[in-house]
Amino acid sequence: MLGQHRECAALRGNGWGRPHATVNYVFNHSPYKLFQFHILVISEMKKRGYHPDRRWEDPLFRGNKCLKYKQLESLSLTYPIYPEHDDQYLKSCLLNLQNKGIVITL
Repeated sequence: MLGQHRECAALRGNGWGRPHATVNYVFNHSPYKLFQFHILVISEMKKRGYHPDRRWEDPLFRGNKCLKYKQLESLSLTYPIYPEHDDQYLKSCLLNLQNKGIVITL
Protein backbone atom coordinates (compact mmCIF):
# COMPACT_ATOMS: atom_id res chain seq x y z
CA MET A 1 0.00 0.00 0.00
CA LEU A 2 2.80 2.36 0.83
CA GLY A 3 4.26 1.86 -2.65
CA GLN A 4 0.90 2.63 -4.24
CA HIS A 5 0.58 5.75 -2.11
CA ARG A 6 4.04 6.95 -3.11
CA GLU A 7 3.31 6.32 -6.78
CA CYS A 8 0.02 8.21 -6.61
CA ALA A 9 1.65 11.09 -4.73
CA ALA A 10 4.44 11.34 -7.30
CA LEU A 11 2.00 11.28 -10.20
CA ARG A 12 -0.25 13.87 -8.58
CA GLY A 13 2.75 16.15 -8.05
CA ASN A 14 5.56 17.02 -10.43
CA GLY A 15 5.30 13.60 -12.08
CA TRP A 16 2.04 14.57 -13.79
CA GLY A 17 2.47 14.27 -17.54
CA ARG A 18 5.95 12.77 -17.37
CA PRO A 19 6.24 9.51 -19.32
CA HIS A 20 5.91 6.46 -17.12
CA ALA A 21 5.81 3.11 -18.91
CA THR A 22 3.29 1.32 -16.74
CA VAL A 23 0.85 4.14 -15.96
CA ASN A 24 0.91 6.49 -18.95
CA TYR A 25 -2.84 5.90 -19.35
CA VAL A 26 -3.57 8.12 -16.32
CA PHE A 27 -2.51 11.14 -18.36
CA ASN A 28 -5.38 10.47 -20.80
CA HIS A 29 -7.80 11.32 -17.99
CA SER A 30 -8.45 14.22 -15.65
CA PRO A 31 -6.12 14.47 -12.65
CA TYR A 32 -9.31 14.14 -10.62
CA LYS A 33 -9.44 10.45 -11.55
CA LEU A 34 -5.99 10.00 -10.02
CA PHE A 35 -7.23 11.76 -6.90
CA GLN A 36 -10.17 9.32 -6.73
CA PHE A 37 -7.84 6.34 -7.09
CA HIS A 38 -5.47 7.78 -4.50
CA ILE A 39 -8.36 8.12 -2.03
CA LEU A 40 -9.02 4.37 -2.40
CA VAL A 41 -5.37 3.69 -1.61
CA ILE A 42 -5.45 6.07 1.37
CA SER A 43 -8.62 4.42 2.71
CA GLU A 44 -7.00 1.00 2.54
CA MET A 45 -3.86 2.33 4.21
CA LYS A 46 -5.92 3.69 7.10
CA LYS A 47 -7.61 0.28 7.53
CA ARG A 48 -4.12 -1.22 7.89
CA GLY A 49 -3.01 1.29 10.53
CA TYR A 50 -1.11 3.78 8.37
CA HIS A 51 -1.58 7.51 8.82
CA PRO A 52 -1.03 9.23 5.45
CA ASP A 53 -0.89 13.00 5.41
CA ARG A 54 -4.47 14.30 5.37
CA ARG A 55 -3.52 16.94 2.82
CA TRP A 56 -3.68 14.22 0.16
CA GLU A 57 -7.44 14.08 0.76
CA ASP A 58 -7.70 17.51 -0.89
CA PRO A 59 -8.12 17.04 -4.67
CA LEU A 60 -6.18 20.27 -5.28
CA PHE A 61 -3.12 19.22 -3.24
CA ARG A 62 -0.12 18.15 -5.31
CA GLY A 63 2.58 17.69 -2.68
CA ASN A 64 5.01 19.93 -0.84
CA LYS A 65 7.09 20.78 -3.91
CA CYS A 66 4.28 21.47 -6.35
CA LEU A 67 1.71 24.24 -6.46
CA LYS A 68 -1.88 23.25 -5.76
CA TYR A 69 -4.37 23.27 -8.57
CA LYS A 70 -6.37 26.50 -8.56
CA GLN A 71 -9.39 24.50 -9.54
CA LEU A 72 -10.14 21.00 -10.70
CA GLU A 73 -13.50 19.85 -11.97
CA SER A 74 -14.86 17.04 -9.86
CA LEU A 75 -16.03 13.92 -11.66
CA SER A 76 -18.48 11.22 -10.70
CA LEU A 77 -16.85 8.13 -9.29
CA THR A 78 -16.93 5.28 -11.78
CA TYR A 79 -16.15 1.61 -11.39
CA PRO A 80 -13.54 0.92 -12.30
CA ILE A 81 -12.13 4.41 -11.83
CA TYR A 82 -10.02 3.95 -14.95
CA PRO A 83 -11.54 1.98 -17.84
CA GLU A 84 -8.07 0.51 -18.39
CA HIS A 85 -8.45 -1.36 -15.07
CA ASP A 86 -10.06 -4.38 -16.69
CA ASP A 87 -9.56 -8.11 -16.09
CA GLN A 88 -6.43 -8.21 -18.26
CA TYR A 89 -4.90 -5.32 -16.29
CA LEU A 90 -5.66 -7.13 -13.02
CA LYS A 91 -4.00 -10.29 -14.31
CA SER A 92 -0.87 -8.36 -15.32
CA CYS A 93 -0.72 -6.65 -11.91
CA LEU A 94 -1.09 -9.96 -10.08
CA LEU A 95 1.63 -11.52 -12.24
CA ASN A 96 3.90 -8.54 -11.58
CA LEU A 97 3.41 -8.99 -7.83
CA GLN A 98 3.93 -12.73 -8.10
CA ASN A 99 7.25 -12.11 -9.87
CA LYS A 100 8.22 -10.06 -6.82
CA GLY A 101 7.31 -12.91 -4.47
CA ILE A 102 3.89 -11.56 -3.48
CA VAL A 103 1.04 -13.96 -4.18
CA ILE A 104 -2.51 -12.67 -3.96
CA THR A 105 -5.47 -14.95 -4.51
CA LEU A 106 -8.88 -13.53 -5.30
